[in-house]
Order: sequence, then C-alpha cells, then structure tokens
Amino acid sequence: MYRSIITGSGCYIPEIVVKNRDFSTNIFYSENGSLLDRPAPDIIDKFSRITGIMERRYAQQHMLTSDMATQAAERAIADSGIQRETIDQIILAHNFGDIDCNRSAQTNIVPSLASRVKHQLGISNPACIPYDLIFGCPGWIQGLIHADAFFKAGIAKNALIIGADSLSRIIDKHDRDGMIFSDGAGACILQYQQQEGKAAGVLSANVRSDCAEEVGYIRMDGTYSPAAEQDTLYIKMKGRKVYEYALRHVPAAMKDCLDASGYGIGDLKAVFIHQANEKMDEAIVKCFYGLYGIAEVPADIMPMCIQWLGNSSVATIPTLFDLVRKNNLPGYQLEKGDIVLFASVGAGMNINAVCYGY
Repeated sequence: MYRSIITGSGCYIPEIVVKNRDFSTNIFYSENGSLLDRPAPDIIDKFSRITGIMERRYAQQHMLTSDMATQAAERAIADSGIQRETIDQIILAHNFGDIDCNRSAQTNIVPSLASRVKHQLGISNPACIPYDLIFGCPGWIQGLIHADAFFKAGIAKNALIIGADSLSRIIDKHDRDGMIFSDGAGACILQYQQQEGKAAGVLSANVRSDCAEEVGYIRMDGTYSPAAEQDTLYIKMKGRKVYEYALRHVPAAMKDCLDASGYGIGDLKAVFIHQANEKMDEAIVKCFYGLYGIAEVPADIMPMCIQWLGNSSVATIPTLFDLVRKNNLPGYQLEKGDIVLFASVGAGMNINAVCYGY
C-alpha cells in the first residue's frame, strides 16, 4: 500500500523576541474608533490570560517571507535526505506574500513565493512545479491535502510543503488583536512510499468552507485610530465571531476526519491544532472529545507553542510538528505508529483536518 509520508521537517523561528510588556505604551482603540477606557498594561494582562501568549517572534527587517520559507525548506530537505532535484512540487502556503520593510507596506507576490523558494534552493529541474496556496491559516494542511491528491493521481511523488508568513508587518498598533500575530515558517517533505500496515502517512482528510457573512470575520481594513491616515490596510478580526464559528464547526470537522481514518478517539496520541488562541484551542479540543461522550480531555494531548511563538498563521502547525518530532518541546515526543490529528481554522472562513499515522 502506498501512502503519503512525511520524511523530513524543518522550521525557521525568527530571532527578534517581542514580549507583552513591549506593547505597554500602545494606545488601543475599539473597532468603532473609541479609545479603550483601560490602561494598556491592564489590556495586555487580560490579553495574555485569554490567548496564553507571553511573547512572540518577529523577523529581522532584511528577512522576507520567502527567505524564512527557504530556511525552513532547507532544514526539511536536509532532515529528509531527499535529493532536491527530485522534488516534483513546491507548495507554499502564505497570506501576504513578501513585504519589504524598507519600501512600503505593499505586498509582493509576483513571481510567486514558491517560485522564489525554488530559485533560492537552486533547483533547476523544470518538472519541479512551484505554486502558492492562499487558504488562510489552514493553508499548510491544505498543502498536505493537495499533495496527497496529486500523489494518488499519479502526477507527483515528492513534494515540499511550506507554511510561512510575516504578520508583524500588517498589524495595526492601535488594535489589541495585533498582539496575537507573529512571523515564522515551517516545512515538510512529503513522499509517496509503499508502507506495510494501516498506521502510516496521510490516512484521511476533511475540509469545510463558509463564505457568507463569515467571509468578513478575518479581513483587511484600516487602522482603528480615528486620528491616523486610513490609506493602509491591516489584518482585522471579529474575535467573538471567529471563536463562535470555530467552536461550532471545527470539532465536527475533526471528528469526521478521525472517523474516516478507521481509528478511534482512544487511538489519538496528539492533536496538532493551529496556534490561534490558547483558550479557543482548549475549548475546541474539549468539544471534540465531547462529541465522543468524553468529558475529560487526556492530559498532554495538545502540544502548544503559542505561549512563546505567538500566532504565525500557516506556520504554526508545521513549526509545532517539527518541534515535537525532533524532541524540542518538553513533555512531547512521537513514536512510530502514533496516530495524530492536524486541524486548523482561518480566514475564508475555512476549516480542515488531516489524520496522520506517524
């Protein structure tokens, strides 16, 4: 039996550490432009209690999203041992392209970031096809799903899948939600290989998209400051709406995915969920187990890195997976045969999940 197997992983964690206290002089406004009536330290304290974020990483000014993606890709290639000229597809999930701090806030996606990474990796094979994937925070998981489908169709057998974003360059300093976001990149090599037994590789997948009023839950819009120029767009969220949507739909999508794999809830070793918000992620996983009639979530089922890395969108899950896979997250490790679940929710609104046998 042939399955899509992750044979290598890598991540790039930026060097600049930004702690919560670094926002203590910010002036925060609400969505309607009114000044928040609490001092910044109180706002930050509540923020940390809800999100779990104590610090996050920002890329150095000279580093572009495609540069971080290349760094993560190099590490995944080295970890896999694959010859880079045999890579059939480079799938790069991102949301904002390259944003050059020294030029403007305008995003740059021509040529595609995947094409830039192919160039930076020195891959000359014309049969290696690079393309970008814009699917919100679930983009890296969607890349896994795309590659698995191409493999099964006989179109490819080796893929480099990357998630990278520089969210620090599109946040509004007057919006408290801006403290959530960070920069980073994660990558994996996925190969179509013959395997013995059931528990190996991509076992099942589930995808959902809702684009009615949900399309505006995460969007680009002007600054919240009524005194500032409104000529630049920043990432914005309707936090409560996102939370309610995620709690309503993500657990069911995770259950449908796990059920389709042929494995049960008791077989799960870990849930790698998009590092969006600690309280929200905990609530999603609790609801997921509740769908199986289980009130208590197993201890250590959900590894987290949001506390020190923040929310780097498409980069969160591949970064988290690489940390656990290489025993760089205390208290977590994977062994051959373990069943894990990847799950994410983000702009669109889009949801996806993949059940994977390690």
